[in-house]
Amino acid sequence: MTRVHRRLSTGNQLGQTQLMAFAADDIGLARAWVAAARRVVVLTGAGISTDSGIADFRGPNGLWTKDPEAEKTSTLHHYLADPQVRQRAWRNRLASPAWDAVPNPGHLAIVELQRHGKLLALVTQNIDELHQRAGNDPSLVLEVHGTMRWSRCWECDDRRPMSEMLERVRAGDPDPSCEHCGGIVKSDTVSFGQALVPEVIEAALSAADRCDLLLAAGSTLSVFPAANVVPRAKAAGARVVIVNGEPTAMDRFADVVLLGSLSELLPRLVAG
Repeated sequence: MTRVHRRLSTGNQLGQTQLMAFAADDIGLARAWVAAARRVVVLTGAGISTDSGIADFRGPNGLWTKDPEAEKTSTLHHYLADPQVRQRAWRNRLASPAWDAVPNPGHLAIVELQRHGKLLALVTQNIDELHQRAGNDPSLVLEVHGTMRWSRCWECDDRRPMSEMLERVRAGDPDPSCEHCGGIVKSDTVSFGQALVPEVIEAALSAADRCDLLLAAGSTLSVFPAANVVPRAKAAGARVVIVNGEPTAMDRFADVVLLGSLSELLPRLVAG
């Protein structure tokens, strides 16, 4: 298998014309692989939603990069132990741009893979449900880190739409507790220090073992175990295409790495 792996950046010693030619070649090659694939697994991270107005966490302009203290709201120990952390978390949820966000061309490109019968599974690290809102079949979406659109009681496991809890916050309750048992309520997402759902991880890795092409889009590929789908797919003989705004921790496994806007690159990969 020929390995094509060109990182296109301003620091490259090649001339701009050569860089543009290499980029076009790589996009064309990746598009041909997508066209020929029958079982595609897509792994997405926060970078696919930035063009929808949802900031990522660890990027140069990420939420936690700008405000490291904000990471405490997503850390289970701090959330359960400190009412002030929970109150900040509820304020953040209330003001989240995700409620008004709409899918962008990158999300819609993945829907095209489904429409052509190629999408085996969509493994996402995102919690915004924009894939489902774009039109992806929920049965194909594996939400590794859960969803922000539902809440769950830490004590009795009561689960309900997040909108119900946010109405209580708007009405003046800064840290709404469970109406059934009085327990602490959090979003139905997986916080740092919280166990992942084993069935979701197993399904993601199983899909990686069976795919013939793995497309990683908008992820730094540094958070595990979700990032393991990349080497698993590679070991199973699949092509690996990585599309991201900057180099990732898994670029060494890629057959092609495309750096740039996902809203521009992903539609080009599925065109045809």
